[in-house]
Amino acid sequence: MSILFPRESGILLHPTSLPGPFGVGDLGDDAYRFIDFLAGAGQHLWQMLPLGPLAYGNSPYQCLSAFGGNPLLISPSRLVQANLLENSDLENVPDFDPNRVDYEAASAFKSRILGRSFEIFESRADSGTTQRFDLFCSDNASWLDDFALFIAVREAHGYATCNAWEEGIMQRRTEAMNEWRGKLGARIKRCKYEQFLFFQQWSDLKSYCAERKVRLIGDIPIFISLDSASVWAHPEEFYLNECGAPTVVAGVPPDYFSKTGQLWNNPLYRWDVMARNGYKWWIDRFRATLSFVDIIRIDHFRGFAKYWEIPAGSKDAVNGRWADGPGKALFDKVKDDLGELPIIAEDLGTITPDVIELRESLGFPGMRVLQFAFISGDPKDLNLPYNYPSNTVAYTGTHDNNTTVGWFHGGRATTLSEETRRRERQRVVKYTGTDGKDIHWDLIRLALSSVANTAIIPLQDVLGLGGEARMNTPGTVGSNWSWRFTSEMLTEEARDKLAEITSIYGRG
Repeated sequence: MSILFPRESGILLHPTSLPGPFGVGDLGDDAYRFIDFLAGAGQHLWQMLPLGPLAYGNSPYQCLSAFGGNPLLISPSRLVQANLLENSDLENVPDFDPNRVDYEAASAFKSRILGRSFEIFESRADSGTTQRFDLFCSDNASWLDDFALFIAVREAHGYATCNAWEEGIMQRRTEAMNEWRGKLGARIKRCKYEQFLFFQQWSDLKSYCAERKVRLIGDIPIFISLDSASVWAHPEEFYLNECGAPTVVAGVPPDYFSKTGQLWNNPLYRWDVMARNGYKWWIDRFRATLSFVDIIRIDHFRGFAKYWEIPAGSKDAVNGRWADGPGKALFDKVKDDLGELPIIAEDLGTITPDVIELRESLGFPGMRVLQFAFISGDPKDLNLPYNYPSNTVAYTGTHDNNTTVGWFHGGRATTLSEETRRRERQRVVKYTGTDGKDIHWDLIRLALSSVANTAIIPLQDVLGLGGEARMNTPGTVGSNWSWRFTSEMLTEEARDKLAEITSIYGRG
């Protein structure tokens, strides 16, 4: 059994899906109640998606910063408790849908509330709060100064991406940078204040998790958004033209999810430049993420071996090519600087021997997803539980899958024929020895009983929810990332049943 990954289990839930009255889940009382639910169910892990400020399509995998936090997650109720809001400021909260996030409406409300909190901070914050704010700004200046300026200039340009700004500020010329800092000083300070609030509330939540013996699993997407402070601040480390636009972009080739692949449009790294810089940006990123969480899941790990390079302007991801990633050199440098880190490698999709070799050479656990285990009927399928190595994280499904109930009883966004789906369902019931009536508990039991050191269950599966609770359908835009649960769904029955199964299989 791994020291970094003892035999335990947990739940996958992004904080935006938490209940609460403010249109989007946040770091308030319902987050603490969820931690209590985890502890009561014998769970020691809470996995979530990336926590950065949102950019395109409200996707947590397209963030405005690789280092900052999402202001939408700031709890207004906790601001009242900290004397940074008045009770009266929360008297006219809009009637938000408790089941879905309306990002536009929730963002407008939170922006107003955070603006009011900033006014209070500026006018009458106590000396302790102002000192903590000043210390936060000083400690995080390496990324916060660029990020706050980026946000302010971006808003001043109608939220246009940085390659559409005037040449001087786009290219970060000193005179232009100073000019914009002078013009937008108040907005820059407010942006820093919002990050201060996020990290204060996150620190409190993380401490509560530690008290309840719950560790946090965070997510590092391999690629970052073009519309981000990170690209603007480090353009030399990305494949960009003289106008700041990408020349090649990221994605994946046609696969299980899509006949035309997935076109992500993230700019690609110049790994040669990063290597000459000692991978400093990546080391800073790992260090910063570990200030958020206890364990890191690297999304699209295969891209560190080889990544799919697509010409910019392509309509889909079909006409790309595999290009070499940094391989082991990056992680050796990270280990030299930061020590041995608890890292989970998301190694799903088109996996070739070089990816397996890289992951195994680093000792990182990979992932296995039960929803992928019954497609082929091949007893050697690596997703079948009896084929798991112990250094593995077992999932019933991920944020990119349908819920287990939705997957079993309904459709799925894949290229599989209906006949293949019918045979798949037959294999599931034969393997589990059930009739599929409680298919979510059947797969939960398979994951928890497996030899995998770590098992993670999406909350939707614990609650037995159908496809309406799906978090994301890859390759689509629209209603993704918006699912929320309500507080009454966290029943004692679900908690106790999960606790019992967890205990039976030695994960409690």
